[in-house]
Amino acid sequence: MVLVLSIVLITACVLWGLLNPAGFGSAAASAVQFTTESFGWYYLLAVLGFLLFCAYLAFSRHGQVRLGRDDERPEFSRSSWFAMLFSAGMGIGLVFWGVAEPVSHYLTPPGNVTPETADAARTALKYSFFHWGLHPWAIYSVVALSIAYFSFRRGEKALISRTFRPLLGDRVEGPLGQVIDVLAIIATIFGVAASLGFGAIQINSGLNAAFGLPVGTPTQLTIIGAVTVLYLLSASTGLTRGIQLLSNANMILAGLLLAAVFVLGPTRFLLDTFTTSVGGYVQDLISMSTRLTPFSGATWVGSWTLFYWAWWIAWAPFVGLFIARISRGRTIKEFVTGVLLVPSLVSFAWFSVFGGSALQKSLAGDRSVVTATQADVSTALFALLSHLPLSGLLVVLATLLIASFFITSADSATFVLGSLSRDGHENPPGRVKFTWGVLQSLIAVALLLSGGLSGLQNASIVAALPFSAVMLAMCVSLVKALREEHPSETQRPRTGTGPHLLDNRSRSATDR
Repeated sequence: MVLVLSIVLITACVLWGLLNPAGFGSAAASAVQFTTESFGWYYLLAVLGFLLFCAYLAFSRHGQVRLGRDDERPEFSRSSWFAMLFSAGMGIGLVFWGVAEPVSHYLTPPGNVTPETADAARTALKYSFFHWGLHPWAIYSVVALSIAYFSFRRGEKALISRTFRPLLGDRVEGPLGQVIDVLAIIATIFGVAASLGFGAIQINSGLNAAFGLPVGTPTQLTIIGAVTVLYLLSASTGLTRGIQLLSNANMILAGLLLAAVFVLGPTRFLLDTFTTSVGGYVQDLISMSTRLTPFSGATWVGSWTLFYWAWWIAWAPFVGLFIARISRGRTIKEFVTGVLLVPSLVSFAWFSVFGGSALQKSLAGDRSVVTATQADVSTALFALLSHLPLSGLLVVLATLLIASFFITSADSATFVLGSLSRDGHENPPGRVKFTWGVLQSLIAVALLLSGGLSGLQNASIVAALPFSAVMLAMCVSLVKALREEHPSETQRPRTGTGPHLLDNRSRSATDR
């Protein structure tokens, strides 16, 4: 039922976007305006709540609970774990916005900051850290923790709906549970499709910079088609081969590009930038988390922060289920600490190096990167690389990295969508993954045709709203389950002995 209903709804959206792109884009824009104006406060408070919730779990008595049996140990090494969760969680977006976002904020900063000044540069990096730091990974952690706990410790199927067993009982197996899973699938496919669209646009810009390939929708659609074939081939190899190998390759390519720009760029300035920006981020974390502009009527928060919070929420079922799958055997404290801190620090380093290099050139009077960003944000990265030694090699390396992240994200998404639509199956059939792989590419095509970058952003914001309510309920359900495991506040935590934990039958089921 979930598979059929999801495919019908997604196919209807694909046909609408392909047959009437103007109408589809107009409807999405209207829905986004309503969402940001009516629920902006809700998005900010909900995401801040997710971060505080994760901190509570990590440092409470529940932190020692293992996501699996008490004697179970992680399936993947920490290096492979970090590589896979980072590649699935942020890859394409980080490369796309690493230069473009800080420069955009430098040109149009929030609040009363004067544009194109040193103060604007500091604010630009601080807000880039904010949008790509602890908050998005807290969103992912809520979903991933819930699925991992109920799947590996309670023996439930790896479905969003089954995390509601403490609240809904056996109704999670009926129509109500199916609705929850359908909402998760819709949020996932629109969130991933938006990222695939970003990736196609930037690959096009990279190929233009390296080989003079024309920039435009026909080229971008061709890129989506070619990469679709590649990620469907990767999806056929399974989780422990295709995705793991690609994720490790992504980290190597990303590390090489990061190191090259750091060494070839203004190295000392970048070190100072990282330190200063981290300090500003930590100092202003709460104020940025609750910043709206009801008196001035400014739209900056809606265009940036609310878009990002909605984008991360739309990605949460996909990334959450994937992170849960690769995190079996870790304690809650280890999980939260690793998922929140390590990717956030990598993001901070990325924006400091790429964004900092671009801002240093701008402050020195070279407006080439600024001009490129104003014309087309997808060219910002390549405009920066073109001014460095070995620029031709760096442009090719960056384009390969974007393509590799594209394949990894889409490959992971086909796995997750297949699992969600096939009753939590750990290894969904190839035909199901193929169906979802084609549909998510078609959604990306429809979004590009109906609105380009704005269409990609609008889809994420609209799709995320209903699932954010699901996530809040997941927090309540997880706490209820953990308290059942440790009913007394004064009782010493005893993982693995509670009456609701895995029995032998459910253990063997989850080991398959």
